[in-house]
Amino acid sequence: MVRRKVKWSWVFALLAMLIQLHFFTGVFSENNENTAFRKLLSINDRELVASRAVKLNTQNRREVIMSNGLLQVTLSSPDGEVIAIKYNGIDNVLETENKQDNRGYWDVVWYKPGDEGTYDKLEATNFRVIVADENQVEVSFSKKWNSSRHRSNVPLNVDKRYIMRRGVSGLYAYAILEREPGWPDVDMDQIRAVFKLQKDKFRYMAISDERQRIMPMPEDRVTGQPLAYPEAVLLTNPTNPELRGEVDDKYQYSLESKDNKVHGWISSDPPVGFWMITPSAEFRTSGPIKQDLTSHVGPTVLSMFTSTHYGGKDIDTKYRNGEPWKKVMGPVFVYLNKVSSKGDIYGDLWKDAKKQAWKEVESWPYHFPLSKDFPKSYQRGNVSGQLQVFDRYINSSITGAKYAYVGLAAPGDVGSWQTETKGYQFWTQSDEKGNFFIKNVREGDYNLYAWVPGVIGDYKHDINITVKAGSQFKLGAIVYRPPRYGPTLWEIGVPDRSAVEYFVPDPYPTLMNRLYTKDTMDKFRQYGLWEQYADIYRNDDLKYTVGVSDYTREWFFAHVTREIGNRTYQATTWQIMFELPYVDNPGPYTLQVALASATDSELQVRLNDANVEKPHFTTGLIGKDNAIARHGIHGLYRFYSINVPSNKLYRGNNTIYLTQSRSRSPFQGILYDYIRLESPPGRDT
Repeated sequence: MVRRKVKWSWVFALLAMLIQLHFFTGVFSENNENTAFRKLLSINDRELVASRAVKLNTQNRREVIMSNGLLQVTLSSPDGEVIAIKYNGIDNVLETENKQDNRGYWDVVWYKPGDEGTYDKLEATNFRVIVADENQVEVSFSKKWNSSRHRSNVPLNVDKRYIMRRGVSGLYAYAILEREPGWPDVDMDQIRAVFKLQKDKFRYMAISDERQRIMPMPEDRVTGQPLAYPEAVLLTNPTNPELRGEVDDKYQYSLESKDNKVHGWISSDPPVGFWMITPSAEFRTSGPIKQDLTSHVGPTVLSMFTSTHYGGKDIDTKYRNGEPWKKVMGPVFVYLNKVSSKGDIYGDLWKDAKKQAWKEVESWPYHFPLSKDFPKSYQRGNVSGQLQVFDRYINSSITGAKYAYVGLAAPGDVGSWQTETKGYQFWTQSDEKGNFFIKNVREGDYNLYAWVPGVIGDYKHDINITVKAGSQFKLGAIVYRPPRYGPTLWEIGVPDRSAVEYFVPDPYPTLMNRLYTKDTMDKFRQYGLWEQYADIYRNDDLKYTVGVSDYTREWFFAHVTREIGNRTYQATTWQIMFELPYVDNPGPYTLQVALASATDSELQVRLNDANVEKPHFTTGLIGKDNAIARHGIHGLYRFYSINVPSNKLYRGNNTIYLTQSRSRSPFQGILYDYIRLESPPGRDT
C-alpha cells in the first residue's frame, strides 16, 4: 500500500479559506436584519466588513466597557451613565472637562404637588449583563425606589438599558420606568436623555436641511448680555467675531415631534458626526406636533421623552392616589459617523445621518431589545380605515380627509391626546383620499383621534379600539362632521393649528439670529418679535377690515400686551370690522374661534360696543404655552363656538372687539389659528 505524502501547507491554506468564508457568511446571515449590512449606503459601511465582534469588559467594577471595532463606550457602574465614547481617533467625544455624571445621562424633573421642581439623574444601584456574545451586548443598570429616600429620589423603579451591536456605529439606549401601586403623589415635568460633547471640537450643529450652522461657544453665553426671557442671550463678545450681535436661545432650535428624527453636531477635525436618532415617536407625549428641544449650545444633544414645553402645566404628568404606571422610553440611537477631510464635510455627514435615520425608522420596532416590556412587531397590531369629511356648506358630498393626521391614544375626550402624557401614541398621515394605516401598535385600549389641515376642530371616533397582538383592526370609512352652524360670511386665516400664515415682522437688527433671515417661514423663530407690536401700532391697536385687509400683511401674528413705560403693560383690543347687507333675525349667528396658543391670557369678545363692562364671551384665564417667547408659532389648540344673537348685529357696519385682558408681562398673549363668522343655518350666501 502506497501512502501519499500530505502537503500540510495546502491543508492549512484551505482551512484558512474555510474559516474566512464561514466568518463572512456568518456575519451576513446573523445580521440579515441589521441595517449596517444592507446595501452599502453608509459612509462607514466599507469598514463594517472588517469590524470585530462585540466585546464586553467588566473587570473594573466601576466601569463597563463595550466595543465593536468601530467605537468604544464606557459606562459608569452601577450608576449607568455614559462617561466616554471613543471614536475615530478621539479618545472621548464627550466633554472631559465635565464631571463623569455630567456627560451622558438620563434625568427627570419631578416634585411633590406644591413643591419646587428638582432633578433626579436616575442613578442606578445594580448592574447586570442581559446578553453578551459576538453579535450583541445588552446591559442593564437598575434601581428599586426606596421609600426611606423619598425626599431625594423620584418614586420610580428604573431600568436603563444600553445595546451595542456588531457592525453598527453607535449605541442604542432605552429605559423602563415604573411606579408601583400605592406610591406617593408626584408630578413629573420632564424626562430626557442628555449628551454633552467636547466644546472645542463640535462647533457645527444640524437639526434639519435648512437649520444648521456654526454655533457659539458656551462661554459666549457667559460673556453675553442676558435678555428679558431667561434662556436668551445677546452675544456681545463671542469667540467667533462673525456671531457678534446675534441672539442665542435654545428654543430657537425646537422641532415638532413628527419632524424630530435626527439632529446633532459635527466636528471638523477630525470630521466626525454625533447624532441623536429617534426612529419612532410612540413613546413621546402630546401627539405629532408637540414641540420640544433638540440640540443647542453646550454642545448639547437631547432626546426629550416628556416635557411641559409649549404646553405648560396642562401637559404636566401627574400621578395621584397611588396610581401605578409603567412605560418604555425608547430605544433611541446615538449614531457616530465620519468622512475624509476632503469634500463637503458638513453636508456629507448630515446626508449620511439622514440615511441612517431612515434605516432606523424602517427597522422599527426593533427586533433586538431583550426587555419583555418592549414588544416586537409580531406582538403588535395594525389599524386602518378611511377618514372622510362632510361640511355641507363647503361641499354637498362627502370627501376624503386629505392628508389628515390620524392617531391612536388613550381613551378620553375629543382632543384629549394633546394633554395625554402617560401612555403611548401612534400617529400617521392619511393620503389625499383620507386612507390611513397605523402599524405596529402596542396592545391596549385606544380611541382614534384626527384633525384635518384646512378644517376646524378635532375628530374622535365613537368606538373604543382594542389592539391585540397580530390583530388587523379595519374601520372602513368614518366621517368627520366639523363644527358648523351656517354658511360662512367671512373668515380670517387658515385652520392649520398655527399662526404661521399671519404677519411676522422682520427682527430688530441688533436682536437677530442670522440663520432665520432668509426663510420667511421661519421668521417667527427670531427673538423679541412681540415688542414690535407697539412699534407698528404706536397709537391705536390693530384694526382689520373684512374684504379690504390682508391677514398675511395686516394681522399681527401674536395678540400681545403693550408696554406703556417702566415695565408696565396694558391690555390690547383688536377690531374686526365688517358689513352685513341684512341681519337674519330668526336665528343666531356663530363666531368660530380657533386659538393656536395662549399664555396667561383671557380672550374677551364684545359685539359693537367696546366699552360694555361685561363681555359677550370670555375664555377665562387660559394657557401656559409660552409659545410666543419660545419662538413656537403654536402651542395647545383651543376651539370655541360663540353664539352671536342677531339682535347684537346691525345692518351695515359692525365691529367685533377682541381683547386680551391680562397684562402683567410682555409674554402674555394669544396666537390665533382661525376666525370665522357664520350666518344662521339654512340661509345660502
